[in-house]
Amino acid sequence: MQFRTEKDSLGPRKVPQDAYYGVQTVRALENFQITGIPFSHFTRLVQAVACVKKAAAMANRDLGLLDDAICDAIVQAAREVREGHFDEHFPVDVIQGGAGTSVNMNANEVICNRALEIMGHERGEYQHIHPNNHVNLSQSTNDVYPTSLKIALTWYCHDLLKEMDALVAAFQAKGDEFADIIKMGRTQLQDAVPMTLGQEFAAYGVTIGEDAVRLEEAVEHLRESNMGATAIGTGINTVEGYAAAVCGKLADITGLDIVPAANLIEATSDTGVFVLVSGILKRISVKLSKVCNDLRLLSSGPYTGFNEINLPPMQPGSSIMPGKVNPVIPEAVNQVCYQVIGNDVTVTLAAEAGQLELNVFEPIIAFNLFQSVDMLARACFMLRKRCIDGITANKERCEEMVHRSVGAVTALAPYIGYEAAAALAKESACNQRPLIDLVVEHGHMSREDAEHVLDPLSMTRPKPSAKKGGE
Repeated sequence: MQFRTEKDSLGPRKVPQDAYYGVQTVRALENFQITGIPFSHFTRLVQAVACVKKAAAMANRDLGLLDDAICDAIVQAAREVREGHFDEHFPVDVIQGGAGTSVNMNANEVICNRALEIMGHERGEYQHIHPNNHVNLSQSTNDVYPTSLKIALTWYCHDLLKEMDALVAAFQAKGDEFADIIKMGRTQLQDAVPMTLGQEFAAYGVTIGEDAVRLEEAVEHLRESNMGATAIGTGINTVEGYAAAVCGKLADITGLDIVPAANLIEATSDTGVFVLVSGILKRISVKLSKVCNDLRLLSSGPYTGFNEINLPPMQPGSSIMPGKVNPVIPEAVNQVCYQVIGNDVTVTLAAEAGQLELNVFEPIIAFNLFQSVDMLARACFMLRKRCIDGITANKERCEEMVHRSVGAVTALAPYIGYEAAAALAKESACNQRPLIDLVVEHGHMSREDAEHVLDPLSMTRPKPSAKKGGE
């Protein structure tokens, strides 16, 4: 391998000749060998940083701070980076010290060296275009990195929202398919009152849909940028109008409604929006995991469990028990949800640990947020395609348990009173006799009236109003 020598304030370092990154990226590679995951693994982050660099160059040119030719070269290089042409040249570990400086400098160096090539120079000839003096002009890691995180997180959340919407639609479709299947509802794992299997699945769709709305609301808060803050929010090394100009360019480039923060000092130190989004991801995980718990329980058996639904068989379930098939897809989603819940703890601690004018722990916040969103999107897709779409119902089993249960006695309470209904439930359970027969035998109502009141389907919705017309 051939090398070129570059130097920074700490001295010289050898850089691979064919690398677009430079000396500071080499130092980051030496220092941070933690996860083995380069930040380019999260391609949205590379794309977001490229957008920020492009916007900054254009704003600097418009304000008379950057030569047109240099600006054009930086803009073209940033565009190529966003298109994914140089992903392998962003090797810095996603977890790093320095509040994201290694990510920012990695981007500065790659864009700079590509811009040098565009202008006919060799990589490393920084006397023509410099990573700090030109690509990082009017910027600091402390405004570039958090702004890039917000843009990337917005895009990742949009990906998740698409998958959540598709999952909601899948549950709603099953709700329609199972609309006429009567089953017993349960509370505290005990018989409650009848419902339809369709109502149960439709409710799953509603609960996930509610979380999608909450995530959309949280994403709106990501549009506030502290670009122009530079080091701590005072705007040192910028000129008047730069903050508004760069945010305007960034909005045009990304298609997002990016606006300058009202107070750049506050916005530079505050990571509250990341806590907010992480909290919504935790909420999604808690509820999605609950749904998967239900699916596993409703499909349990098939002979010694609920066996109300059949999950599509995905793989043999045991290396020792022939014929066993396990609910592997909901199980996998459960584990994703546990990871996201744990990630939220990390985001919370990292946000709390920020001191004075900067939070240096944004890299671990970014890693956990990106992992959470990406895993949840994949989990929603997997659950929909490899489980929900293929679920079938055991109608006879559902109806059998309704007829065997005394839970329907609840419908009698408004007519014969709570105590009389409770006595009938006890007698029915002890003597294994149909509830309807006991109602008639004890003279509480005629068989015709009892059949009407104890009709399982009528128990799945409110009874008609007792008010007469005109009242």
